[in-house]
Amino acid sequence: MGETAELQEEELEVLKSIYEGDEAYICVSSTKHQYKYGDTENLASRSCVLEINWQAAYPNEMPDINLDLFFNNHLLPEAKKHIVQSIKEEAENFLGMSMTYSLFEYVKENFDSLFALQPEVIELLNDKVEKIKLDDDEEEGQGKVKVKKEQMTKNQKRRMWDKGGDESDRSRGWDWIDVVKHLHQTGGKEDLE
Repeated sequence: MGETAELQEEELEVLKSIYEGDEAYICVSSTKHQYKYGDTENLASRSCVLEINWQAAYPNEMPDINLDLFFNNHLLPEAKKHIVQSIKEEAENFLGMSMTYSLFEYVKENFDSLFALQPEVIELLNDKVEKIKLDDDEEEGQGKVKVKKEQMTKNQKRRMWDKGGDESDRSRGWDWIDVVKHLHQTGGKEDLE
């Protein structure tokens, strides 16, 4: 077993013991580790999953830092680039040492500065609402015709309800005959003979 393999195995044990019970940490494989940041329950725009993938020569070479996960689709490209670049600069300080825990903690400690380029959810929603309002204003200017629903008079409504209501409102069997009541009124076969 090589020196790097022993270091990776030791770091894997340490990470599992540190993050035992922490729902934000996910050990995908022995060389791939993920950590969730931000308010993941409310799907805030300032949340992400950071993935660190160890190469064969790790920790002597830098691990792959990945934010291109499905969970991170809401992040702006310039924000992703800024976050990855900052983490890579921090990782250069730890070359030759186990650094996964240190990188996860670096992101925790510098969360606000790393996400400076990512706007809050409220700002994103306000931008979308403004765009929708602008689109609606443009459509109104084109003379869009609204279709009115058919209005019924009180008398028409009363006649419909006397007949059993609207066909979609009628319950199953509304026009069925009560067999027992019918036989009681007409008598059975024996009475006819």
